[in-house]
Amino acid sequence: MTLDSRALAGRTIAIAGANGSLGPYVARAVAAAGATVALTDRDLPALEILAAELGVPAERVDCQVVDLMNETETRKWAHSVRSRFGGVDGLLHLVGGWRGGKALAKSPLEDWDAMNDLLVRTVQHTSRAFHDALNDSGVGRFAIIGARQAAEPSHKNAAYAAAKAAAEAWTFALADAFKEADHGATANVVAINALVTPEQRTAEPDKAFKTFTDAEDIADTLVWLCSDAAGKCNGQRIELYGR
Repeated sequence: MTLDSRALAGRTIAIAGANGSLGPYVARAVAAAGATVALTDRDLPALEILAAELGVPAERVDCQVVDLMNETETRKWAHSVRSRFGGVDGLLHLVGGWRGGKALAKSPLEDWDAMNDLLVRTVQHTSRAFHDALNDSGVGRFAIIGARQAAEPSHKNAAYAAAKAAAEAWTFALADAFKEADHGATANVVAINALVTPEQRTAEPDKAFKTFTDAEDIADTLVWLCSDAAGKCNGQRIELYGR
């Protein structure tokens, strides 16, 4: 897709899970599109290194370590970002993780507890914490990374698939709330099967990665969702995986 290089100029986009496999690509794409960026993850030095790589003035970047499984801390983060930059125009939820590989009847239910906390609770907390700021923005955007497993679950990934499905359903419910409010905010899901980075392609040049999605393509899609061009896209599941 082709977007103006300043498609997000003047907007503030928060990124949860900025240090993950996808986070740096999204942060670079959002910053390159002109946005102010608020980053959070568990490792502050790594966040600061990423912030320095974005090539934007220090006043356009915020780095904070936040426990997104704690709703109070998440709300404090949302308040802090809104107070510093005067508003929040997008929250991109990139927090990920996986447990699985065992048959459904033998898989420990502790896997569900872990997946629920990481993949569902964090979505609930961020969506609630940023809800009002996104609604007030006029161009508010919320997006999560969904999974093929949410729609096509396998018995060896039951906990992961169920958690991803729950996170997607929560996001669609948020989209419905935004639709009812009618202030221009949207919530969408970008679903993938698996992620591949340029570094992985370089390391395994003979691998086809047929059902994988390039990190840069996901980042471009998220930038588009945050732009005016996607203003009518709400409650949608955008599938970016091959079959």
